[in-house]
Amino acid sequence: MATVLCFGDSLTWGFDPATGGRFPADVRWPGVLRTELGPDLLVVEEGLPGRQTVWGSDFMPGRNGRDYLPPCLDSHAPVDVVVLMLGTNDLQTALHRSVEEVARGCGSLVDIVRFGASGPGGRPPRVLLVAPPRIGAVQGIMRIAFAGAEDRSQHLASWLAQVAEATGSAFLDASEVVGPSTGPGGDGVHLDADGQRALGRAVAAAVRPLLVPAD
Repeated sequence: MATVLCFGDSLTWGFDPATGGRFPADVRWPGVLRTELGPDLLVVEEGLPGRQTVWGSDFMPGRNGRDYLPPCLDSHAPVDVVVLMLGTNDLQTALHRSVEEVARGCGSLVDIVRFGASGPGGRPPRVLLVAPPRIGAVQGIMRIAFAGAEDRSQHLASWLAQVAEATGSAFLDASEVVGPSTGPGGDGVHLDADGQRALGRAVAAAVRPLLVPAD
């Protein structure tokens, strides 16, 4: 049975912007990924609201992705594929980080995976680097963190595509298939139920070829 580790933030955790709760397992994109690829796939959901790439939070402990990823990989080994989707929280307006810095943070996490030995036979897992959906017109409580971050988020995917190319990782731009929730119940950052499902199907299509054993 192949194992796919989905490592991300509240977008991976399945935050529902309309209720402030969590979508059911079969609606969250990792759950849709599991359904799409069948029962012979073990999908590990490692989404955590507020998680950043290589930085922590003064208000929410345990949000440094670089600190958590190595033991996470060891805990779930052997891992065939790591789906990495982070960067949104790094763009919070008060943090004053450039898009290049955020992309370098993602690249640091990719390097942890590809220079590790948590894959089958002690090899590194394969990596699918996903550029998170672009931030839209932020609404409600999300304005506190993300007002003014919309423009920078438009450029993150192009930087992450360069990271993927440089590291030999597969790449998916989530904004090509989904956009943040808008209108009543939306917040301009998180996905609605339809967006979660669409992203799950897109990730499944990108992961499928990565599950073919290497020569």
